Amino acid sequence: MTGTEISGITNIVMAGVGGQGIILASALLSEAALLEGHDVKANEVHGMAQRGGSVICQVRFGEKVYSPLVKKGTAHFLMSLEIIESLRYADYLAPGGAAYINSQRIIPTTVSSGFAEYPPDPEGLIRKTFPQYKLADCLKLALEAGSARCVNSVMTGWLSNALPFSPDTWTRVLESQMKSKYLEMNLKAFHLGKALG
Repeated sequence: MTGTEISGITNIVMAGVGGQGIILASALLSEAALLEGHDVKANEVHGMAQRGGSVICQVRFGEKVYSPLVKKGTAHFLMSLEIIESLRYADYLAPGGAAYINSQRIIPTTVSSGFAEYPPDPEGLIRKTFPQYKLADCLKLALEAGSARCVNSVMTGWLSNALPFSPDTWTRVLESQMKSKYLEMNLKAFHLGKALG
């Protein structure tokens, strides 16, 4: 699915863990859609975000959007900043939808304290779960840009390849949403993500 094939309302689910900047990524996407003239609705569920818990954001845009909620099985895109979080929210993806997945592993406290087990082969589970997916080491690119905290910008840049928004729109959004001292780093991260194709 590409940006040129999108019609009607586009549903995007973004997932990650607390501290990865998933809510900022949602804000970037929402603002880009607004600047492009779309009606936009978005929401987020923080869970135990402050403790590295699961965070999910949903963004819907189109000519007229009445609800911010993405129903399971209807998301055109799933963007996951942590590999296992993609599996947690896999049921949101529509048939034919595409998953963009960061290969980064973040071990939750339930695993480090011995109350749960982290899957030994997440990549294998990804292959079995998603008919259409892209998997990349976005943390490596974020560090190349200047900080691990730029993973959200890397992934937003990567996903931008599939969305019908102009490069100028994305630049304007980053300039408006980022503090000036972090702007250059996040612009670099965004373009490194975009280069993933």
